[in-house]
Parts: sequence; C-alpha cells; structure tokens
Amino acid sequence: MRVLVVDDQELNRVLLQFLLQDEGYEVVIATNGEEALERFDDNEIDLVLLDVVMPVMDGFATAPLLKEKAGELYLPIIFITALDDQASLKRCLEVGGDDFLNKPFDKVILSAKIRAHARIRALALKTLEQKKQLEYHQNQINREHEIVDHVFKNALMDNYQDKEVVDFYMSPHSMFNGDVLLIATNPVGGIYVLMGDFTGHGLSAAIGALPLSKTFYSMAKKGLSVGDMAAELNNQLLQLLPDDMFCAATILEMNSSGKSISLWIGGMPDTFLVKPDGTLNKIINSQHMALGVLEADEFETTVLNIETNPGDRVVLYTDGIIESVNLEGEMYSETRFEDFFQADKDTSIETLINELIAFRGEAEQNDDISMAYLTCTNKLQAMVEPEQSFSKLPFHLRLEATAEELKHTDPVVEMLDVVSQICGLSDHRSVMFLLLSEVYNNALDHGILKLDSSDKDGDDGFMDYYFKRQDALSALTQGDITINAEYQPNGNRIIFTITDSGDGFDMSSTSDNTVNDKEHGRGLSLLAELAESIEYSDKGNEVRVVYLLEA
Repeated sequence: MRVLVVDDQELNRVLLQFLLQDEGYEVVIATNGEEALERFDDNEIDLVLLDVVMPVMDGFATAPLLKEKAGELYLPIIFITALDDQASLKRCLEVGGDDFLNKPFDKVILSAKIRAHARIRALALKTLEQKKQLEYHQNQINREHEIVDHVFKNALMDNYQDKEVVDFYMSPHSMFNGDVLLIATNPVGGIYVLMGDFTGHGLSAAIGALPLSKTFYSMAKKGLSVGDMAAELNNQLLQLLPDDMFCAATILEMNSSGKSISLWIGGMPDTFLVKPDGTLNKIINSQHMALGVLEADEFETTVLNIETNPGDRVVLYTDGIIESVNLEGEMYSETRFEDFFQADKDTSIETLINELIAFRGEAEQNDDISMAYLTCTNKLQAMVEPEQSFSKLPFHLRLEATAEELKHTDPVVEMLDVVSQICGLSDHRSVMFLLLSEVYNNALDHGILKLDSSDKDGDDGFMDYYFKRQDALSALTQGDITINAEYQPNGNRIIFTITDSGDGFDMSSTSDNTVNDKEHGRGLSLLAELAESIEYSDKGNEVRVVYLLEA
C-alpha cells in the first residue's frame, strides 16, 4: 500500500514516514498541495495524509482536486491538523476529507485509521473492477444484440408489405420477439401467411425465426401447398431445436381470387373468419400439434379449406392477447376477444389494441403479442408473372394406394411431386393441390372411412371429427384409392381422376353434380371455381376434374 504524506513541516514528514515504513507501507512525500498533485500523477496512491495549513496550496484546496483525480475509485484522505474548532473540522469533511488526525500523532490511532480506510479502499477496488467487467460484458451483449437484430431484420425483410391485404401488430415482451409473422406471395397470384409462436421469450425463443423464415420464403417461391410447407418446417425445427422448444403456428394460403383459403393450424389459438361488417362468421380450431414436436412419420399435413367472400378478414393471433392480465389477475380471455367482433363496429387492429391496453391498465405486458388481419381480395392477381412454356409431350400417370398405404402416406403429395416436374406445371402446384386434395380427402373420408360430415357440427365438431378420422384410419384394413393424372399439351390441361373402392353415393340427392358440403370446410363447390369441369360417375365413387393451364 502506498501512502502520500503532504506536510510543510519537515519534522512531521520524517516522523510520519518513519511510522508508516515501520508498518510496512510505501511512502511518497510532498511539501504542499501543488507538489501533492504532481506526486499523485506520478505514483499510484492508495491513501493520503494531508496537512491543513500549508503555503502555496493548503489542504482545503488540495483535497477536492485529489478526489477529482481519483475519479470513481475511493481515495481515503485523512486530514492531519492542529486545529480543533468544530468549523475547521467540519470543513475538512466538506472539501473531501474522510477522516482527521490531531497533532501530535498517536501511533496506535494512526495505524488503526489507516487499516480501516485500507479495507474500504480494497473493497472499492474490487467493486470498481467488477463494475468494469460488467460494463465490458454489457457492451459485448449490446454488440451481439445489434448483430442479431440486424440478422433478424434482414431475414424478415422479404415480407410482403401491403396494409390493404395484410395488416398486423406485433409487440415483443422483451428485446427479441418469440412470435414471428411471415408473408409472401406465390407464383399463381395468391398469398401465404405464417404466424408462429416459439416456446418462451427473448433471444432463445426468437432464434428459431431464422431457419423458419428461410425455409418459408424458399417454399413460397415454389408455390408449395400449405401442408407441404408445414411438413418441411416441422422437419427443419425438429432437427435444429432442443427437445423443450417448439413453434405453434398457423400457415395460411389465400388463392388469387380471394375466394378461398387453406389453413394448417398447429397448437395456435382459434383462427377467426370475420365478415366485412365486423361480425364473427366462423371460428376455426387448431387440428395439429405444434411444429418441431412430431417425427416425420407421425406428422399430419391435413389442411382445412374454407370458402370466403371479398372483404372477409381472417384474424390470426397469438395467445399473448387472450392471456393478457390486468392488476386484478384477470385474463382478457377468448370470450372478450370473440365479443369484440360485432356488426357495425370498428374492429380494426388499432381499436382492438387500444381496448387491450385499457383492459391491462398499469399491469406490465406478460407475453409477446401478435395479430394479423388478412383481407380476402383478388388484388394480387395483377402481380402474377407470365407462365413459362409448357411441355409438348403428353403424360399419363397412375398411382394406386392400398389400405396400408393410405394409413402411412399422402398420395396427393406423391402425385404432385411427379406432376410438378412436367415443364410449366410447377407454378400450378398450389392450385392442383387444392383440387386434388379436396377430392382425395372426400374419397378417403366418405368413400373409404365412411365418415359423416354432420359430425363436424357443434362447438368442438372439427376436433371430434378429426379424432374419429384418426381412429378410423388406424383401424382401416381394406379399401384403396386410385389417382390418375393425364396431361394434354394440345389443350393445355391436366385431368385428375380419383376413384375409391367405397360404395359411392346417391347422385340424385345432389344438385348440379356437386356434393352438398358447404357447411363443413370449403366443400367441393369450390372446385367449380378452380376447375374447368367436374364429373362424377353414376355410382359416385369416381370424380374427374379437368384443370385448364392458362398460359
């Protein structure tokens, strides 16, 4: 420990130097305040013994300057004085002194005071070092956050931006958002929307957005179906995320006419379909597990297909909205959220968020909050790029799936993987998937599994129907479905013929050769809008769908 002794009297300096060196301290000598400041600059001083009355610069003027030079680090200054009036002693403390010692010196008291202040000095040194380390690590964290934030912004910069088509609000609980919203157009004039909610909050939750966004945008450019997207995203997250992390997600595709949507919903809150007047029209439940949970052979790619009208809005949101809590511990709840959508009321996102903030009051936000409105419109049709040339060669493909294969494979995906390789057809994959999957699912559900669409009625109808379907499929021992695909280059059309081994249905019970399923999903009536023609066999177990490939 190094002590600076400042006194104009040589006898005092010698005596203090002798006492201090005898205690094992290093001593630096100064004869006045000016000299003390110079010695302080040239040496690492741990404690100062400072006389009050000195020529050139006295102790009262020197003390604050020494404190200033010491900066944040505690520098003990013990005044050595013969003054004993209270005003003088008070001033010693006011100008920066930490203690005082009366002349003549008492060796025991001097030694005790120095040891006491040395302990405080040691603690101050340790605290300052810890503070510097914390500042260093904080600067490192801030820099890393800046880098990660830059990466995230670049990863999500491909999002399609048009408030008239997709309006959204996102508010993270912490610096990084565990919610993700991805928006992209497809090659045939439609639009994809993915809203996801990763486990947890902050950077650990947000890190999954990088592989998710890269895969999503890549598949959107190829015009893949919603089911295919879900399967690939599940595989990606299953490989990358730890076992305790997953991503609840809704993946949606709106076709170019704005008259239908396809949804894959896994682990998310209900999706709402709202009429233009603000009325809640339909509540669509989640049917699947979240992404990143199930292995590929367990994962379900089944999608819901729903008819929409121009001006309808699809409302997507994460559970941060309905689980928002006020100071009384009361949640905003699904009921309040549903009640918000009423006819002839302003049900914009801005109005909803203001209502949510008012409900929460002074309570802090307890989760990431995200919501998006997709407006059903044909606005994107004008953005469709010209089609590439079509193959000049005719093709005929046939796929037969037995009962065992129906249980463990998706013949629609298998067929489209091959058909999409034909020159010019890959850009039509999304529409072909809608056509083929609708007919295939009807053949499987009603022709082979003999399920009744009325099972979907009721509050939990879709979920009950889904479980019945799973049970029936698991118990399936016989039955088969054949898919034929015929490409005709002369007419620029592809013809799908789907035949099931079931009993068929009574054609006289339907009108215009369509199955009356309008209350359950989008129904076969949507096919008439997308296909050039649809024909059923007399027995009703064979459907022929003709799709025109417009150049």
